[in-house]
Amino acid sequence: METNCPYRGLPDRAVWRQCVGRRTIETILPLDDDSAPIARGTKIASAGSCFAQRIAEHVAGLGLEHLVTEPGPSFLAPPERKQLGYGIYSARYGNVYTAEQLAQLLERAYGHFAPSEPPWRKGERHVDPFRPGINHTGFVSVDECLEDRRQHLAAVRMLIERAEVFVVTLGLTEAWRSRADGAVFPACPGCGHGGDFDPERHEFVDFRLEQVVAALDRFVTLARHHNPDLRFVLTVSPVPLLATFTRRHVLTATTAAKAVLRVACDELRRRHRGIDYFPAFELVQAGGPGWAFADDRRTVQPRAVAHIMACFAAQFGLDVAPAFGQLPSAAPATEPVTRIPPRPVVCDEDTILAAMLQERGR
Repeated sequence: METNCPYRGLPDRAVWRQCVGRRTIETILPLDDDSAPIARGTKIASAGSCFAQRIAEHVAGLGLEHLVTEPGPSFLAPPERKQLGYGIYSARYGNVYTAEQLAQLLERAYGHFAPSEPPWRKGERHVDPFRPGINHTGFVSVDECLEDRRQHLAAVRMLIERAEVFVVTLGLTEAWRSRADGAVFPACPGCGHGGDFDPERHEFVDFRLEQVVAALDRFVTLARHHNPDLRFVLTVSPVPLLATFTRRHVLTATTAAKAVLRVACDELRRRHRGIDYFPAFELVQAGGPGWAFADDRRTVQPRAVAHIMACFAAQFGLDVAPAFGQLPSAAPATEPVTRIPPRPVVCDEDTILAAMLQERGR
């Protein structure tokens, strides 16, 4: 019998049978050993795809401060502010689906990039093509839209310079952009948020791995130029694509996109210090559709969010608030139940779905 096999004596976390195959999902804790703790009271910034909203709304329950530099007018009630895109993320940038959109956001904020795309028309009003979902009623004029953008980009700069940890949730590799200068939009023009799609001006892109890595590298480098001590936590959204504009089936397109984003996270960790990866995507995949998703196999259920946040607390050495149930352990556990009422997630993709259903007469 071989006695010098290098696999002998591996810890349980390295063996599928021990740490995954023999456990219920509520007791799986897929965390690496090299994440530094996050102290209570740390200022956390957030950005990303729709699922990032779930992380952002639970940060306070972990004893952290969700840094918001664009909270909205105080005379508006919280539901009204949310309806106008305030407080959903750390600044009023709405959903940031791709790494390139994220990098360009910072480049616009610091004056390194000035896209040529004008505000889109929406009836008699105007919307910001880079934040089309923040104000469903639109701005009364182009000047009002541009002034609001100026204030927003100032809030983004403040956010970068004040944050201590930035949590980025990567969601998509597919996007629409300007042919003129490559400016990336969070939604396709003409698909419910305003604007008119013009194939002479707009084009589809499915970002390759090297492009995603390069965009994340630009984002981290520019952010740390202004805040050298800023830490990052990268994660991949477990939410599948609503639709794909590639020639692939939406299931295989989803798998390809998530694989690219997941590998990009590892590459960034090799290039930069102070970057952690949190396995929200892996936790949902391990749980399976019946545990993690609603009947549409796309909406992440509250019990899955609760378990994900408990694992986040475990990875970064935080005490778990009662709202998140118990931390995973080797012993069978009852299903964690969140006591924080789930709120609807704001997704730009919903307008695309509405348009598709209307076209099909459903």
